[in-house]
Amino acid sequence: MSTALEHPTYNYKVVRQFAIMTVVWGIVGMFLGVILAAQLVWPQLNLDLPWTSFGRLRPLHTNAVIFAFGGSALMATSYYVVQRTCQTRLFCDKLAAFTFWGWQAVILSAVVTLPLGITTTKEYAELEWPINILIAVVWVSYAIVFLMTIKQRKTSHIYVANWFFAAFILTVAVLHIVNNAAIPVTLTYSTSIYAGTIDAMVQWWYGHNAVGFFLTAGFLGMMYYFVPKQAERPIYSYRLSIVHFWALIMIYMWAGPHHLHYTALPNWAQSLGMVMSIILLAPSWGGMINGMMTLSGAWHKLRTDPTLRFLVVALSFYGMSTFEGPMMAVKTVNALSHYTDWTIGHVHAGALGWVAMITIGSMYHLIPRLFGRTEMYSVGLIAVHFWLATIGTVLYIAAMWVNGILQGLMWRAINPDGTLMYTFIESVEASGPGYIVRLIGGLFWIVGMLLMAYNVFMTVKRSETVNQQPIPQTA
Repeated sequence: MSTALEHPTYNYKVVRQFAIMTVVWGIVGMFLGVILAAQLVWPQLNLDLPWTSFGRLRPLHTNAVIFAFGGSALMATSYYVVQRTCQTRLFCDKLAAFTFWGWQAVILSAVVTLPLGITTTKEYAELEWPINILIAVVWVSYAIVFLMTIKQRKTSHIYVANWFFAAFILTVAVLHIVNNAAIPVTLTYSTSIYAGTIDAMVQWWYGHNAVGFFLTAGFLGMMYYFVPKQAERPIYSYRLSIVHFWALIMIYMWAGPHHLHYTALPNWAQSLGMVMSIILLAPSWGGMINGMMTLSGAWHKLRTDPTLRFLVVALSFYGMSTFEGPMMAVKTVNALSHYTDWTIGHVHAGALGWVAMITIGSMYHLIPRLFGRTEMYSVGLIAVHFWLATIGTVLYIAAMWVNGILQGLMWRAINPDGTLMYTFIESVEASGPGYIVRLIGGLFWIVGMLLMAYNVFMTVKRSETVNQQPIPQTA
């Protein structure tokens, strides 16, 4: 990489590395998702091999899109934002470099172990104990770099985006260490220190807060920086952003039990999770409205700025999925939705509509600036990518909503004599058309990501060409 790209004050090298790997892992994770969607249409695509079966590729897909794609995006943007808003260089360049290479090692170890069936079976926490130790070391190093950078800031205050990033980093460390506490049996097998219902409760305290802090608080930090920057407007209400922050982090921790409705979990714990989930709607929508209202006086920019479109539509999906989540946490709704494809649709409304779109918008803002350019190689390709992503998301979640409600109604339908009206396999057959539509939505997404990769490649290539030209001599 040309030395001309090195910033005199800030450490952009590690930000560039994470930004590029965000695109790479995005393609890998979503390609795996398309394969899994195709397997549900044509089961023979599992090739009758254990390593390519749905049960082994599915956790690889979730880990790739959440921790490889999402994690790289969060590290890239948090390292960039904390330097810019604190007006100081990252604390300890070597430790920052370790977080990059350590995180890539974690991801590659998941790529090897999960297809081999080496798993704890805990959702979003499938990796075995040696890898979990590495994750903890990398994550604590990440916390040290980020928090020490804030400590040595040149500004008097801490910008709100850094509050969200710091909360996400600290909380994920606690969640990971507590949930993955285990007794090693062999190098590739361990047993949780928790038993039965307690293990399930700890898992969903972790699992839902992985959504709450990894996939919400962290990406809200992204939103609070990149939406105002791209819109060239100050955040609508700084006071609202602080209220949003404290309300969100205090309520989110209690919402996990809604994953365990109608299970062995005590009824009071299920009800507490339901009530807290409903209350969570208020801070979630407060943040969404704050982001949307930032565009006051700048709505006309959406006509010509597809990067801003990514960011604003991401906020729309955030608002929608944070309404849907509390609604699905209500026990009577959950009785219909639980274990159906409706849950899958809800997850992807958040994962594709919110997380992926806010990430892509942020990357399109960030990458040209990291490589010494004013804008991406092709704004037209960004516009095409936007429509592919938006249409793909709508196809995906609409198909899963229809499938989910269909499945829920078929499973609870009974004959006058009290017997089930439909067999389970009949509900699977009825879901077939929805799986085809979901596959089409996934294909839209992977094509969009490949266009993004080409756009990024050409931006970097043009940047290197410019930086390698001789500097003209002046008199």
